Amino acid sequence: MSSNGARHPVFARVWARMSGKVGTERQRRELLAGLSGRVVEVGAGDGRNFVHYPPEVRDVLAIEPEPYLRQIASAAARSAPVPIAVVDGVAELLPVEDGTCDSAISSLVLCSVSDQQTVLAELHRVLAPDGELRFFEHVVAERSVGQAVQRSLDRTGIWPQLGAGCHLARDTVGAISAAGFVVERVKRFSSGPGSLGIPFVLGSARRGS
Repeated sequence: MSSNGARHPVFARVWARMSGKVGTERQRRELLAGLSGRVVEVGAGDGRNFVHYPPEVRDVLAIEPEPYLRQIASAAARSAPVPIAVVDGVAELLPVEDGTCDSAISSLVLCSVSDQQTVLAELHRVLAPDGELRFFEHVVAERSVGQAVQRSLDRTGIWPQLGAGCHLARDTVGAISAAGFVVERVKRFSSGPGSLGIPFVLGSARRGS
């Protein structure tokens, strides 16, 4: 979870209680499997991913703007299997030098950032040549009925207000490709009952030249 930099104290406390129900531990392990070297994770939330980093990872810079979630993530980092530094910051302006990360992690964050294009440009910037972006995000539905419902909820402003800027109808995989990444793998699934399930993607993309 990440926001556009504003504080969301009520949502942060709700998210800290429910984050374990959004995505399974198996999916989080899959998201991080095989990583090595230096990693940047944007929108680290409460640090729920941290326990799943493989030992080949040298260190992780975890960015989280929300103070309450950052505090929880800092505690989680102390017992993580790899060195993790949790810092204040936003995905739109990463405190990372150009081309210095082997991998970047975006986990339930690209739905809520204020400008996907800017964030993806930042992730592209900080990755080394041939660096990898791993993503786990909820996205726009593939069927027109689901898309209409999602866009309606986004337009009302109620869902984004309740969800700290979250938007349901973003074509995140398309945005990743448009930002200069080569999408290599996408696994699609839904969470929730039947046609009301929220569509998610879990995948990876390679930094283009």
